[in-house]
Amino acid sequence: MAVVTPYLLVEDLTKSVGSKVLFSNISFAVNKGQRIALIARNGIGKSTLLDILMGRTDYDSGKITWRKDLKVRYLPQHMRVDCLGDAASGYSLEVKGEEFLKLSGGQQKKMLLQQVLDDEPDILLLDEPTNHLDLDTVVWLEEYLNNRTIRGEKALTILMVTHDRYFLDSVCTDIFELDEHNLYAYHGNYTYYIEKRAERIEAQNAEVEKARNLYRTELEWMRRMPQARAHKAQYRIDNFYELEKKAKQQRNEADVRLAVKSGYIGNKIFEAKDVCKAFVSPSTGKKKVILDQFNYVFSRYEKLGIIGNNGTGKSTFIKLLLGEVPVDSGSWDVGSTVKFGYYAQTGLQFDESKKVIEVVRDIAEMVDLGNGQKMTASQFLQMFLFSPNQQYDYVSKLSGGERQRLHLCTVLMRSPNFLILDEPTNDLDIPTLNVLEEYLKNFQGCLIVISHDRYFMDKVVDHIFVFHGEGHVQDFPGNYTQYRLEAKEAYPKPLPDGKGLKGESLEVKGTKTKTEQKRRLSFKEKRELEELEKQMPQLEEEKAQLEALLSGGATNPNDIAQASARYKEVQDLLDEAEMRWLELSEIDS
Repeated sequence: MAVVTPYLLVEDLTKSVGSKVLFSNISFAVNKGQRIALIARNGIGKSTLLDILMGRTDYDSGKITWRKDLKVRYLPQHMRVDCLGDAASGYSLEVKGEEFLKLSGGQQKKMLLQQVLDDEPDILLLDEPTNHLDLDTVVWLEEYLNNRTIRGEKALTILMVTHDRYFLDSVCTDIFELDEHNLYAYHGNYTYYIEKRAERIEAQNAEVEKARNLYRTELEWMRRMPQARAHKAQYRIDNFYELEKKAKQQRNEADVRLAVKSGYIGNKIFEAKDVCKAFVSPSTGKKKVILDQFNYVFSRYEKLGIIGNNGTGKSTFIKLLLGEVPVDSGSWDVGSTVKFGYYAQTGLQFDESKKVIEVVRDIAEMVDLGNGQKMTASQFLQMFLFSPNQQYDYVSKLSGGERQRLHLCTVLMRSPNFLILDEPTNDLDIPTLNVLEEYLKNFQGCLIVISHDRYFMDKVVDHIFVFHGEGHVQDFPGNYTQYRLEAKEAYPKPLPDGKGLKGESLEVKGTKTKTEQKRRLSFKEKRELEELEKQMPQLEEEKAQLEALLSGGATNPNDIAQASARYKEVQDLLDEAEMRWLELSEIDS
């Protein structure tokens, strides 16, 4: 019987960052046809492991063996041109840097996906492949990865990192979990993994409890007079210390129940009467309708999800509700007892010189859980998976996911009775998502969620607004999966040859479609487009410099404060420039 050589063999791999051990002596193999997802909490080393496998990061010890003559392609999470692969090893992607920077995050991800898939690799490494993609493209990608034929063989071989749980269920054949420095392998999809992981944790807890019972007996023996121990075998003393380690093991599980008291909310929440909102481009004069004679009465304890393509008005709807943007006509009447808690992906600012615990204590030393129960700021942070040590890290050292987690803490601990969450799942790991979902399911208040995370939406909302554009808002009575089943014909299917995402021609200079354009750019618009194409790379460069400064390059508090303020300005300018560039590019395509 022929021996099957794995595509990738990892043996006794160990990696530390400073004094922190990410993983120790882990071993695994990736075989032809497997589609493996790597799961772990943020900061455990998922992306680091992929970088190690690609030769972009070193490791402490172990052995990595790739099968000869494999074509390997890598799609990193952070889409910088300089991190698309290792050119010396033949894993690079050919992308023109200036043109690449002109694209939005979603366009960049689509283009890079297009490139790695068209290259027909033997094995594909993907780090958060669904981030920045709209729902239509995620659904398309699932079907593509499940059905793509490579050189006459149906299955792709994939090793990926993702927190998209529907994507995990649909695509993956195996789950690898990094936990407590070890790696655990499960042959099945995400649902199977959840079941088997619970069994593993239960067995481990039983072992720990058994060790604790034995430890009590041995501790009593160790506390006797030294003379009593002197006649005993040394191995029993050695075994005691090993037993002590095991008995003191405590799992920092994420199956905690976060319960924060919400403020009282009356029967009147908000009522929209004949609300109209539109924007007119100052350069083109084109009118973009967001709401057109919109009427709605929001009920007490209602939990609403909002979906729709970018640019259809989802975020503007929220700003109208919060009073940040005025209506053109009609009225928006919000109840007097409503206390908003708003979580947004953009505009997040913390004092970089403060420690995590100080940020939370500035809001409150104690958090009211209701029923006479309270929790300290430190205990509350632990509920959102900030260990006591992490609580004393400076904000400037936090990763993107950790900052979003901290932002959630600061929103929830203020006891709002109406939560508005704009893309809350980006950059959050699965354990944190589980904590948040449990909280929202039991939240005694109102909720509006904008999200591309289908699993999350199905868990927490009871109906959906679908923004179709041009003021058309559909109210669907059900969750996302129910909506998708009823509107299945609206979702794209894989093309027979696998070319293109959603059938689009994804060229570097913009997303061009086969749709015939109604007009061309004016001379003034062409000049504006040229200026934007010069301005956006400059803003990206300044943004990168500020990020480097805030990540440790600055120590003076005044410099940090100025850099943080400028960072928000640059981000806003970049967002505005990208939106305008996209608008002009669509006309020019």
